[in-house]
Formats: sequence, C-alpha cells, structure tokens
Amino acid sequence: MFPPFTLRYARFPDRLRAPARPAPVERPELVAFNRPLAESLGFDLDAFDPERAAELFSGNVLPEGAEPVALAYAGHQFGNFVPQLGDGRAVLLGEVTDRAGRVRDLQLKGSGRTPFSRGGDGRAPLGPVLREYLVSEAMHALGVPTTRALAAVTTGETVYRRVPEPGAVLTRVAASHLRVGTFQYVAARDDQEAVRLLADEAIERHYPHLAERDEGERYLGLLEATVERQAELVARWMGLGFIHGVMNTDNAAISGETIDYGPCAFMDAYDPRTVFSSIDERGRYAFVNQPPIAQWNLARFAETLLALIDEDRERAIERATEVLKTFEDRFEASRLRVMRAKLGLETAEEGDAALIADWLAAMQAARADFTLSFRRLADALEGPEGEARLAEPFGDREALDAWLSRWRERLSREEADTAELARRLRGVNPAVIPRNHRVAEAIAAAENDDFGPFEALLAAITRPFEAPNGEVDYTRPPRDDEKVLRTFCGT
Repeated sequence: MFPPFTLRYARFPDRLRAPARPAPVERPELVAFNRPLAESLGFDLDAFDPERAAELFSGNVLPEGAEPVALAYAGHQFGNFVPQLGDGRAVLLGEVTDRAGRVRDLQLKGSGRTPFSRGGDGRAPLGPVLREYLVSEAMHALGVPTTRALAAVTTGETVYRRVPEPGAVLTRVAASHLRVGTFQYVAARDDQEAVRLLADEAIERHYPHLAERDEGERYLGLLEATVERQAELVARWMGLGFIHGVMNTDNAAISGETIDYGPCAFMDAYDPRTVFSSIDERGRYAFVNQPPIAQWNLARFAETLLALIDEDRERAIERATEVLKTFEDRFEASRLRVMRAKLGLETAEEGDAALIADWLAAMQAARADFTLSFRRLADALEGPEGEARLAEPFGDREALDAWLSRWRERLSREEADTAELARRLRGVNPAVIPRNHRVAEAIAAAENDDFGPFEALLAAITRPFEAPNGEVDYTRPPRDDEKVLRTFCGT
C-alpha cells in the first residue's frame, strides 16, 4: 500500500538519530484516513484495507522498506536551552516522493518509547492526536504551510496524563523534520561536520536554488531564505487569529511549515494578548508575541551557522545580524499583504496600515469575534441587514460607522464592483475555523467512541470558505458556558 521509501535520515550518522522500532499496541483501529493526501503521496489505494492500514499506521507492522528512526534535536523551551530533546514519542518511517516530485517525511507520533523519551511513555492520548489532525488539515485548507495528517489510529490502550485517556497514534507528513533545534543539537557539541551536513540537506530539500552559490553565500542564503519563510508563515498565522502556543526552537521548522500542534488554538474574541497554552504561564507565546519570538528563534538558528557563513567569526556575526534585521520588514510586508486582502484590497496605498490598525483596535475594544468580524465585512457591503450583523458586537455604532465610511471610500479606488469585492472577501476570510469548543466537543465524543462529531467538523473545516448548511452551526462563536480557555499539549 505504501509508496517506496527513501531513507535519507536513516543514513545520517548515528549521532543524529537512533533506531527506534514502534512499540506494538493491543487493538489498533483506524479512525481517520486522509485519502486525498494518500493519493497525492502515491499510495496504492486499490489495495487499501482498513484492518491492514490499522496495523501499519499503529506501528504494529512496518511498511516494506521502512527503517524507523528517532531524530535527535535540542531546543530552547520557553527561553531555557535543553541540549538534548529528540523524538521521545515519534519515529520517522522514512521519506517518500509524492506525485509532484517532492520529498515528504512519514512519521508515526505516539508510537512508544525511543532512546530520547527521557522517562516518558512515548504514547499519545487520543485528544491531542485528533486536535493535530483537525488543526493541521484546517491550516492546509486555509493555505498556510503546514505538516499534514495522514491517519489516526486508536490503540485500545490507556494513556495516563492528567486523567486516564484512550491512546492513539497519528501519522504525520512533513516537508522535513529539520528544526532550529536540530541544528542547535550539533552546534552545542561543536560538531561542525554535522552542522554542514544538516545545512546541505536543508538546502537540497527546501532551497535548491542556493546550491550553486559559493560556500559562504550558500549558508548565508539558507539563513535568509528561512527568515523569509518564517516571516511569511507567522504573518499568515496572525491573519487567522492563530496561536501556536509552544514556539520553542525545537518547534521551528527550517522548511517554513507549521509543525507540532500542541496547545494551539484560534482566537474567538480579538485580544492580542490572548494565551491558551496551560504551560505558558507568563504569556511568552501570546498572539502578539509571535513575530518577535519567531525572530528570536531565527537568531538561535543563525548562531549555529556562523562557522559556515564566514571563517572570521566577527564578520559572520555581522553578516548574519544584517539578515536577521530584515525579519521585521519582511514580516510587516507579509502582514500588510495578508491584512489588505482580508479587507478586500488588491492595491496598496500609504494609509492602509492605519486603516487596518483602526479596524483591529475597534474589534479589540468591542471584544468582537476575529473570524466573524472579517467574514461579515462582505455582508456589510451588500446592504443594511449585513451591516447590522457586522455591528452586533460593537456598542459604539458611531465609531464603527466612521471606520466603515473610510473603508468604503478606500474600496472605491479598487476598480471592482460590490459583487466582486464581496467575492474577494469571502474567498480570503474563512467562515469556519476549528474553534476550541467544537474541537473539545469532537474529542469528548470520540473518547466515548463516537467519531461522528469529529468527522462532521473535519468536513466543515476542510471547506473553510463555504458557509455550512448542516445541523451544527460551525461558524458560531462559543457561548460563555462553552468557552475553552486552556489547551494542553498531551506530552
């Protein structure tokens, strides 16, 4: 059923990875399978059998050609450097080349202990597996670079965290699992040979246009390209009200994908200081802090590359610092593109930043729902009823009307009629996101062996720009009694 594997990581030197066979589980059952993704990866779906798939995606049976390994990495966790972390509950089966010619990692997450488990059980509860499945697939549907979910399997076993929970295994697909923390692991050991090997792997897989450059320029280019992708990625998060929750350096992917969906969440009421993660007690990774934290993580990446950038350390620091300084401008340019589009603007004018800032300030003052407020801008263009829906959470209609007047005046220079502007707005502002309370409902039902709510929510969030017509209103923000204010990582 699986396409042929390559074993790039498995051929890395021993100090970068460790063999790690998945631990068998008692009663594997396939509860989710991403057929479109499997098709794009080259799976033989004519031979698909759910029982056989459950054995494979649980790790009970290894696919032909797989050589599972756990990857070594370090990381700054909430600002504190830990020199050895690594895959403590995941194994990489290998890499496949998809139908578009791209190399993709296939990883089992929750598959048991590895040499990097540090006393943990290596297992994953069902809740975090379903959360990652839902949110990563939503992000993909929203056009955000992300790892993907291929399959989820329940194990028939109990995992003990805050309370006993059913166990599960997620199959994750990624452009790679190279992280800032991967580079930190070898740099902390002054292993320059391994730093170069990892840098060359990153260039080959993610930035092949750099391969022809001279050596120093090649590795400076790797830093610059990674800065550009991270700036764009975080700008996309900010445009959706998404909060990663654990932006440690071991969760910063060199590919520019969103990786490791632990205590992540989408905001309901707009507040830049919002934090959901139960372990982020000081708000280090609050919504508003995500851009500067991304830049901080990139500085840690730059530190690992200095010897490759220039033999003269002072000159290497100077050159890397100049690249890092570009993050703010790159991020702001990306954010402006994202936010202009969310206001229906395709052209750029000098006053756009102020228009965007004033809209966000009005939303914050009213504690208006982030997703609905942007979505209802299209309704407001189409008549008084739509404008009334937009205005529902805003107590001060005078201030809102003043902003709407400025916005309409700005739209008048877009050379598009009302129907086209409304189409634009609905094409970029989602109707459906995986709201915390809906995810919590789906998980609670699944823990009682009812996967109907999970499947219905998955169907809705993978068509995010369509207003659903089903029994459940997935566009509705939570009532006070439904709000989920804390999310957990599941480790």
